Amino acid sequence: MKVRLNYWMLTALMAAAFVPAAAVGQGRAPKPPEGPAPKLNGHPDLSGLWQRPYVPDMTVTTRNGDQQADASLPERKVNADMQKKGPPGPPPKELPFTAAGKRVWEAYDPAKGDYTGSCLPFGLIRSMNSPDPIQIIQNDKYVALLYEQNTWFKVIPTDGRKHRDIEPTWFGDSVGHWDGDTLVVDTINFNGKTRLDTIGHPHSDKLHVVERFTRTDLGHIAYEIQIDDPVYYSKPWKNTRTFTLRPDWEIMEYSCEENNKDFLEHHITGGLNPDK
Repeated sequence: MKVRLNYWMLTALMAAAFVPAAAVGQGRAPKPPEGPAPKLNGHPDLSGLWQRPYVPDMTVTTRNGDQQADASLPERKVNADMQKKGPPGPPPKELPFTAAGKRVWEAYDPAKGDYTGSCLPFGLIRSMNSPDPIQIIQNDKYVALLYEQNTWFKVIPTDGRKHRDIEPTWFGDSVGHWDGDTLVVDTINFNGKTRLDTIGHPHSDKLHVVERFTRTDLGHIAYEIQIDDPVYYSKPWKNTRTFTLRPDWEIMEYSCEENNKDFLEHHITGGLNPDK
């Protein structure tokens, strides 16, 4: 049976640990294909299966530069022991918390439980930060993101439509447009039940996210995400990283289904153990 190993930490207790920001085996990865970025009806074609760096802490810049924290933020003060335990590279950045955001951040204790351990949806940002591959599919009207993580997906219209008036969701409501050769994705209407990253940086339901996807060449996408949450942060901040094309990979099935709403609300009863 084919198995892909990740550094993703499912259990809540492990969520606060520092983990190297690289997928297992990245050092043995084949050289990405070379050449210009392909086009689809005048726009860069983002399609492909992409390896992305694991981002358990959005305030960290890795030594190899595949993940970069916001350079405009001040450095966080860490003691020598924490610096030794953390990933190699520059010191982490200090996020511009509001008083409310700082209270929520300092109160977070993954040892007391984390929603991902119950298979609840990660949410948009934490899904983008996960280490497993992402498949991008594109046509004239949509760009679809297929996450290997829990087999989730995100469909982004790129035909100029506005945000919908819908109930808040885990992944928010996204619309996209092209700014030259960059796909800009604007997302609002989050339910506020998720965290930004594995280490637990918070956000509120007023979160506004802007993502920028730029296919710089055949083998790479430059990705930037900006976090704007006036409830928990005093100003917007961002994180950037590089995605690498993996034509040698295929997306795999991933299942984590403890959050079965019909079962929890007694609409259905437990079924048979499929192994028996």
